[in-house]
Amino acid sequence: MNLKTAIILPLKESFSDKDFGAVSIWVDYYLKNSKKSNDFIFCKKLPKNYKYLSQKVIPIGLKSKFYTNLQYIKNISEIIKKKNISIVEIHNRPEYAYYLIKNNPELKINLIFHNDPNTIRYSNKEEHKKFLLENCNQIIFVSNWVKKRFFLNLNYKHKNNIQVIYNFINPIKKMPKKEKIIIFSGKLNKNKGFEIFGNSIIDILDKFPDWKACVYGNEQRESFNFKHPNLKIHNWLSHNKLLGVYEKSSISVVNPIWDEPFGRTALESSSRGCAVITSKSGGLSETFENNLILKKNNKSQLIQLISKLINDQKLLKKIQKYNFKNVIHTPQSSIILLDKLRSEKKIFYPLKKKNFKILHISNFGIKNDHRLFNLSIAKKISNGFIRNGHDVINFDYRNHNEGLIIKNSLDKKIISIVNNYKPDLILFGHNNSLSRSTIITLKEKFNTKIALWYEDHVIKGDPSYRKNLDLIEKNHDLIDNYFITTSPDIIKTKINSKKINYLPIPVDPNIENGHFYEAKKDKDLFFALSHGVNFGRLKKNTYDERSIFVDKLISHSNERINFNILGLYNEEPKWNYDFTNELMTSKTALNLSRGGPNKYASSNRIASLMGNGVIPFIHTKVKYQDFFDNNEIITYNDHRDLINKLINIINKPKELKLRSIKSKKSYFNYFQNNIIADFIITRTFDIKKKYKYVWTK
Repeated sequence: MNLKTAIILPLKESFSDKDFGAVSIWVDYYLKNSKKSNDFIFCKKLPKNYKYLSQKVIPIGLKSKFYTNLQYIKNISEIIKKKNISIVEIHNRPEYAYYLIKNNPELKINLIFHNDPNTIRYSNKEEHKKFLLENCNQIIFVSNWVKKRFFLNLNYKHKNNIQVIYNFINPIKKMPKKEKIIIFSGKLNKNKGFEIFGNSIIDILDKFPDWKACVYGNEQRESFNFKHPNLKIHNWLSHNKLLGVYEKSSISVVNPIWDEPFGRTALESSSRGCAVITSKSGGLSETFENNLILKKNNKSQLIQLISKLINDQKLLKKIQKYNFKNVIHTPQSSIILLDKLRSEKKIFYPLKKKNFKILHISNFGIKNDHRLFNLSIAKKISNGFIRNGHDVINFDYRNHNEGLIIKNSLDKKIISIVNNYKPDLILFGHNNSLSRSTIITLKEKFNTKIALWYEDHVIKGDPSYRKNLDLIEKNHDLIDNYFITTSPDIIKTKINSKKINYLPIPVDPNIENGHFYEAKKDKDLFFALSHGVNFGRLKKNTYDERSIFVDKLISHSNERINFNILGLYNEEPKWNYDFTNELMTSKTALNLSRGGPNKYASSNRIASLMGNGVIPFIHTKVKYQDFFDNNEIITYNDHRDLINKLINIINKPKELKLRSIKSKKSYFNYFQNNIIADFIITRTFDIKKKYKYVWTK
């Protein structure tokens, strides 16, 4: 979901390489340093010989010289609606925020103050400030001084939607070579201290004739007539060229007589290794670690301090180097905060994590009182995550009954959990229950990875394969990774093949903890079938093609084999310890999956068989011989082949025991749940694996 964003500059700002102001520099610097794309920048329409600082500018022209700010924001408001812009950042004009809040209440509005709010319309009264605090998404101040001024007339000093984000500068790597230049830049007016500077610099240049002074800026409303052969007064330079002048200059003077909201000139010139003289003014003290502050902002004090620096070259160089090495406002922290303003979702910057928070949504057996704990892939995967050091919340979606009554109840519940827990991964276990809108919300707002594992057949052969495939294909464009218990290369699906991974049936050392090869055996072959694991008992009039294969085995064995069959012939299926007690009495077991033999497709009982030390019979088409050798499994081609191989081994107890021991050991070496859990994490987050995965190339 791409959100359209916009930045609105004050009408008076020239967002260009000429006559630029502090707001223009702020926005330009952000655009050049951020990795996030901003769609639109609104500013006034400039003459043809001006060049905008961004190609994304939408210039706003005015038809009248009256009510210009109202015309400006009205025009912008119409464009915002036409272009479906969601997020707006307004610089230094609370009146624009007022207008948009009233006329477009769905907008997310961030307001940035670059000046004293008490001197700006629509923030100079208590009711204005309270309105802005209640209706803006965030209010930003360029210094703590500006923030304090905003709360000046209020009976409280803080709200959660306010913060300070400083101007910032990209430092340079090497200390530049300095010339005997004193610089003053900015608006050339009385408030900026230009009158004091001009009167002082004439005396300085007379006193130190080998020094020069450079002034950059203009002011149409005030004029001064300072002249000296070594004084050069220039018009505006482009910002990059001005930084170059700072690099050559030795001393910078920033001595406003008014309260400076921040003082970008001081920030920039100090970062370029100038010794910067400042007055005690507003937010200037937050700009850099200054030690050249005028006790009184007058001519005599300024002459005295400049003279001290020129006469003491050791002190001058010390201060220059200190300023150069100690830039306190660099882009990194400010860009992160600014990027957060331009998104409805939280901006996450990737961290190299070893441990993750996982919300596992699956069937954990609460409704059936954990009757299937020993067969539960969900339980084993979660245990594997925990063994690997991850934090897991298990959510049993089948125990969430409110969905029958309350629409979207499950979705609301999951969003509430995620809002509290903020997982790195949401893992759907054998389900795909959430709505598309909920998944979008989870991914956009929380930057959460979504993965899904599934254990039923999703290929032709199983009578439910199409239903199963439809289930996992739902919202496949939003799901990051799939893990299925069939080889992905035989599945025909619209899911991107790069997302699909094979999921072996995991074993857990606390569950498959039997050494059944040590037990006394009175049965030759074990097989258990269930028409519905969660149903728990035989279903009437239910067909299962596996019963045909078992019938053939029994009829063609000619009473030479002692079978132990559960779930057929009116023999109810058994579960957990009753199941394993039956398995323990059998020399071998048959692993037979519904839907016919397919590559890597297996019943989840394979973990109970091999994990407890019972050697299994597996059809050759399942291709388990890709993982295990003939000493660990017994492969067969058809029922006759199985009977022959079974008869050949049932009377060889030593061989059976050795092969059963190897079967258990190899299954744990390859498919223990901590290995499977690690595979899910490494594939989902594209991080370095801890283990070797025998099922991958």
